[in-house]
Amino acid sequence: MDISKRHFLTGCGTLIAGFSIYSVARELAESETAASVDQTKTIKYAMVHDENLCIGCNACEQACRQVNHVPDGVSRVVINRSGPYGEYPNQSYRFSRKSCRHCEDAPCVKVCPTGAAYIDPDTGIVDVNPDRCVGCQYCIAACPYQVRFINPETRTADKCDFCKETQLKQGKLPACVEACPTNALVFGNIRDPESELVKTLKSKPTYRAKTDLGTHPKLFHVSTIDGEIVL
Repeated sequence: MDISKRHFLTGCGTLIAGFSIYSVARELAESETAASVDQTKTIKYAMVHDENLCIGCNACEQACRQVNHVPDGVSRVVINRSGPYGEYPNQSYRFSRKSCRHCEDAPCVKVCPTGAAYIDPDTGIVDVNPDRCVGCQYCIAACPYQVRFINPETRTADKCDFCKETQLKQGKLPACVEACPTNALVFGNIRDPESELVKTLKSKPTYRAKTDLGTHPKLFHVSTIDGEIVL
């Protein structure tokens, strides 16, 4: 009996969801073992990008650029499109987010010679102090996710900071989250079991990029059902 790719992957998604709570517990346990974050703090921010809900409209990119005054030619967040997958008329595309993973064990922080790259002890956000950055680009070379860049205006290292200095200071969600028309982005405190973020992690199977490196990234992805699944 023939089984379509859609039905097969849907079945796999259901099976994986059964292990979702266990996976989340394991991921949380892994993140809590990182020595780079003060374990006495109660806030540790993370994000989920649901690739099934993302439509590739780039509203998140534009909102980030406007709110954080990101110059042309560089980006803090990029939505990459791949595909199409399948045959016409049953074709689909895959949209994946590329931005800082806010790693628990961040290579960029380890190699910074001036301490400009650091993990904020109050939020777990990987950040950059532009006053201490000398533009040596060690952090850019060390980042396994290739999300850092030199800001052409400040001449210092730059990247996504979850809108720490803009939106979060005003008690708002990151600009990309507010701008998303399909609610494909969920942001919150991974240490709060009642947060929408943790509820999402428990209800949907997720993956994180390059976990074999031991970086413990805090950007989670919900795998697209149609198209390839990248681990």
